[in-house]
Amino acid sequence: MSLRRLALISLLPLVACAAPRSEMKLYPLRGPIAAANPALIIDLNAKVTETTSGTLAFKLPPRVKCKGTWTTVSPREIARTKGFSLSLRGPNGNLDRTIKTLAGVNDGEIYAVCSDGTRVQGSFKIGSGTISGTGSATDTNGNVYKLLF
Repeated sequence: MSLRRLALISLLPLVACAAPRSEMKLYPLRGPIAAANPALIIDLNAKVTETTSGTLAFKLPPRVKCKGTWTTVSPREIARTKGFSLSLRGPNGNLDRTIKTLAGVNDGEIYAVCSDGTRVQGSFKIGSGTISGTGSATDTNGNVYKLLF
């Protein structure tokens, strides 16, 4: 195997990690889409970020493009330390601020607007530190969806 080919193969995992995505899925339960095709699964491409929100892109039948946002509220604990020190290293004392995300189940929401004016809105539950969750969504055309990721 050539050095060039080996270098390209070793870069593939890095490129794949550059823009992580979560595979959210909408399963139509009721409404016109479920009536037309009850086995349809709608894939949502959700860009995962280090923050607690990101973008969504997907298509509703018949090829209607939708873009939106997902967000979740992760509770955080902020601890501040103040102290007094007479040592030569820190004459001003010890000052520290620590922020950590608390473990638990967090609430989240999705909202998207489609090219034909349809709006999709939903809510979900997600575990802290995970990219998996469950919820439900509706759209302005009377469709009800189960949301899983």
